[in-house]
Amino acid sequence: MRGTRHRTRSLLVASVVVAGLLVPAGLYAAGHVGAAGAAAPPAADPEPSGAECRTSVKGSRVVAYCHNPYPATDRVQLHTECARWWDIDADSEPVDIGPGRTVRLDDRCWKEVGSVWVTHAAETHKAKAS
Repeated sequence: MRGTRHRTRSLLVASVVVAGLLVPAGLYAAGHVGAAGAAAPPAADPEPSGAECRTSVKGSRVVAYCHNPYPATDRVQLHTECARWWDIDADSEPVDIGPGRTVRLDDRCWKEVGSVWVTHAAETHKAKAS
């Protein structure tokens, strides 16, 4: 029993020593510690964007209303996961929401709805000139 305690204590001390040696090296590599005055400039605040979406579930039906108050176009997509293993989960077509616009997205399951969420992406496709 005494040998086990001694071995456990030795392993604990060794792991603390190794961690104490690795932390400064990790901070230096991450750029948190460096030459005096060599601090990186602060990152610019991103411009606000993205539609605000509200979802509701009534029985087996899902409805989401998304409103975009920002000047950039946002692309939203409704995702519905059904509670039953045999019920097919669904993803709506992505919809572009222009500035100041509101869209309605809907979907349904055969039985109960498990979860619902909306994903956002910046507009990535551009209309091609004919």
